[in-house]
Amino acid sequence: MTIQTTQDPGRFMRAETGEAPAVFARSVLATAAPSDHLTPGALRAIYTVARGSSDAAANILSYEFMRELGIPMTSLPPSVFSLGGGVALADAGVLVVSQSGASDDLVTSARRARDCGATVLALTNAPGSPVEEAADLTIPIAAGPERAVPATKTVIGSVAAGMALLAALKPGYRQACEQAARAFRADCLRDSHPRAGQLAGALARAENVYVIGRGAGFGAAHEVALKLKETCALHAEAYSASEVLHGPLQLVTKPLTVLILDAGEAVTHDSLDTAQQRFTQAGAQVLRLSVDDMCAVGLTPAAAAAVLLFACYPIILDVALALGFDPDTPDMLAKVTRTL
Repeated sequence: MTIQTTQDPGRFMRAETGEAPAVFARSVLATAAPSDHLTPGALRAIYTVARGSSDAAANILSYEFMRELGIPMTSLPPSVFSLGGGVALADAGVLVVSQSGASDDLVTSARRARDCGATVLALTNAPGSPVEEAADLTIPIAAGPERAVPATKTVIGSVAAGMALLAALKPGYRQACEQAARAFRADCLRDSHPRAGQLAGALARAENVYVIGRGAGFGAAHEVALKLKETCALHAEAYSASEVLHGPLQLVTKPLTVLILDAGEAVTHDSLDTAQQRFTQAGAQVLRLSVDDMCAVGLTPAAAAAVLLFACYPIILDVALALGFDPDTPDMLAKVTRTL
């Protein structure tokens, strides 16, 4: 177990999580510069390129874009560009999500995607970054400096900036952005989750964790599982509520804690309920966290997923501290990861 050495461990993660609602409310109303590439119907498909927390944000956004635009949106691994020669991308958009805008493989991806015919769109938090320089259009996350290694406000800001991009592609979506901005300014998002202590205590005692979501909540599940790994050294895996009932269900034969993230989408309720019932019957400890717990209503799924992240980050911080870790500075990680 890591021994905390700072006088106030987790102070950066705590402060930056607290800044997230203001970041979201500001970034979701960003206006993209006029562009021929952003007119409705200009793109036949969108591919996302990202890693880590940024990839989780891209996953959240992909469900939102596909529902609103009716075109495919899926992830491409950066190695398609950094290790290979790329793929045909005429009439397609490539959305690069990178908080630092400096990861070598993402910079290479942005440059080579343009060479392959793509319109390169970027969400970054670093003005003038190499990714921004390689992109046709950048919408800034505008979260300000982030000192904790685990990203929090920049992840939530990435979702907001992606929603602003969607409003540029579909002007009628602007109303959803305005509603989300109002929700993130509301007092109810200044409070912790009503069962934060109970959830943190259960996760601190866990040996293995499944984080389960569906739709936009699936991307949130990826981010929460990642945060449990990097800040708490806790084995956690993300699954779709439908996929987890296949082979992964067998792991319930060992000690297993299940955290279900409910983004409030009516079409996902039956799937989440079924997963909850199956795991409960099999003897797993099942925890469920809903966007409704935070009194946030009338949100699109992507904004609801961002609310779930905002609710989870303080819980994860408390788990890390209870286990003796300083979540600001995980031993094995750095703020900018260099990969090829």
